[in-house]
Amino acid sequence: MRKAQAKKLPLAPDPKFNDKLVTRFVNNLMWEGKKSGAFTIFYDALDKVAKQTNEDGYEVWKKALSNVTPAVEVRSRRIGGATFQIPSEVRPDRKISLSIKWLIRYSRDRNGRSMADKLANEIVAASKGEGAAFKKKEDTHRMAEANKAFAHFRV
Repeated sequence: MRKAQAKKLPLAPDPKFNDKLVTRFVNNLMWEGKKSGAFTIFYDALDKVAKQTNEDGYEVWKKALSNVTPAVEVRSRRIGGATFQIPSEVRPDRKISLSIKWLIRYSRDRNGRSMADKLANEIVAASKGEGAAFKKKEDTHRMAEANKAFAHFRV
């Protein structure tokens, strides 16, 4: 990094829940700048979650996000010609980014008719501690646990 780090632009909270995290999620969900379409998909998904679980869709989504949020990850580092996977804590901002990206990525990989259906199913699964996004977090933690011996190389 040669220059000063770029300033983070403030996010506008979403219209329905007045939450900046929702806007951040929708920004990741959005394709080709179609934000209103992404909001429609997200709100439809939350409605479907509410129907499936008989709970508040927004609360289930928050629980799902917290369930797929990683605490540790492994980073590659070359030491003496060998590459080691070194476990390290995840920065708070990166934790949120990873959980959002994983939830959306594994929703897209699911079977279903619409993106709203797929997202709803992944949210419900993640809130129960199941699904591909939750498995990704578990795998990340397992990898860090397996490489704990190299923690003293931490950068």
